[in-house]
Amino acid sequence: MVKVIVATGDPGSTRKWCEVMRRGLPEFEVVAWDAGAEASGARYAVVWMPPDALFRRETGLQAVFNLGAGVDHLMGLPSLPDIPVLRLEDAGMAAQMAEYVIHSLAALSRGFDAYALQQARRRWAPLPVMRHADWPVGVMGLGKLGAHVARAVSGLGYPVAGWARGPRRIEGVRAFHGAEQLQDFLGHTRVLVNLLPLTPQTTGIIDRGLLAGLLPDAVVINIARGGHVVDEDLLAALDAGRVQTAVLDVFNEEPLPSGHPYWSHPRVRITPHVAATTLETHAVEQIGERIRRLERGEPVEGVVGRDTGY
Repeated sequence: MVKVIVATGDPGSTRKWCEVMRRGLPEFEVVAWDAGAEASGARYAVVWMPPDALFRRETGLQAVFNLGAGVDHLMGLPSLPDIPVLRLEDAGMAAQMAEYVIHSLAALSRGFDAYALQQARRRWAPLPVMRHADWPVGVMGLGKLGAHVARAVSGLGYPVAGWARGPRRIEGVRAFHGAEQLQDFLGHTRVLVNLLPLTPQTTGIIDRGLLAGLLPDAVVINIARGGHVVDEDLLAALDAGRVQTAVLDVFNEEPLPSGHPYWSHPRVRITPHVAATTLETHAVEQIGERIRRLERGEPVEGVVGRDTGY
């Protein structure tokens, strides 16, 4: 029987995912990572922010499945062997991210935040009618998640641009690519939505220079990784009025320290890394199908490129 080991950075989460995998994949033997145990002989690992010790002990692994789209932590582990690393593709996350972006975009463009303040003051004052053309959206990162978000926002009538490392074609989206087209992309963007993978090339990409390239009264929505943002530069842009609002779900340090200036900044909206959560049923089905294909010697989707980090 094929053996699968589950390892996350939290023992409770490891136990939960172990039970989920056992129920959904009864044909596999699923075991939980135990730091004090002997090597399990597992052929596959299902992980989320696992300890580096996993790979030093489980030397028979043939592939690793990451319980999420972001693989930056996993790829940075010193003992990660030269075996395929597979990320989940969507697993229910794309729709959730689109909902998050649309909620944030509507709250600002339609004035729902302003109306909430009016209600608290018992004030009746309709705002001017919103024009979609005044709120052009730019999505950085056009993988499966970013492309879904871009199409969803475009479907509501907002002008949408997209930027990625290489060329993309998405209906209803004006696509830009490469460093040479980044400034053109920013010049078409008032609402910046970040869905880039975190790699050495994208770390700190949302800095003073990038923010200066956005259209006036800009909005930053970050639902990728906190490491994409230079916090000091974003705070300076907010204080100067260059950026009118930042909607942040991810941070350089999580949980966000209680003394961080984001908490009290009037132009910052914070959520605790909840823009999208891996849906158990989708994840188990996807992992199970890919293990079966690997066992049959067939190709699989979602393999992370060692050179690109995604």
